[in-house]
Amino acid sequence: TQLEGDRRQNLVDDLLTRHKQLEASYRNEGPEPDMTRSSLMAGGAKGGVTNPWLLEESEETRGLGFDELRQQQRRIIEEQDAGLDALSSIISRQKQMGQEIGNELDEQNEIIDDLTNLVENTDDRLRNQTRHVKMVDKKSASCG
Repeated sequence: TQLEGDRRQNLVDDLLTRHKQLEASYRNEGPEPDMTRSSLMAGGAKGGVTNPWLLEESEETRGLGFDELRQQQRRIIEEQDAGLDALSSIISRQKQMGQEIGNELDEQNEIIDDLTNLVENTDDRLRNQTRHVKMVDKKSASCG
């Protein structure tokens, strides 16, 4: 669209202007080359965008060289890996415990079902026997 074309043209124009400013600052041209250089490095904080090169270094990394930083990162990654391995073993143990609990519940449910069936059978037999007793009692009362 026309708006997108204009936006892109503005971006290209901005880049060209910055390029010219950089070249001028490296050649120490302009009214105040040091001021231009610092303004370029402070870097166009337009729209809340900050220059990542101007962030303060943490105490842990201050004074460390590239190899030392890389070793520190590897050490941190190894510690994180060890923590993740421990977490993984804990989670797998919990999974195993959950499966064992599920199996135990299945067994208990089977026992309860068997017990329910036995109670129902006993109840049926008790009712039949009660009917027989009532019948015998009725016959003995009528004969006597």
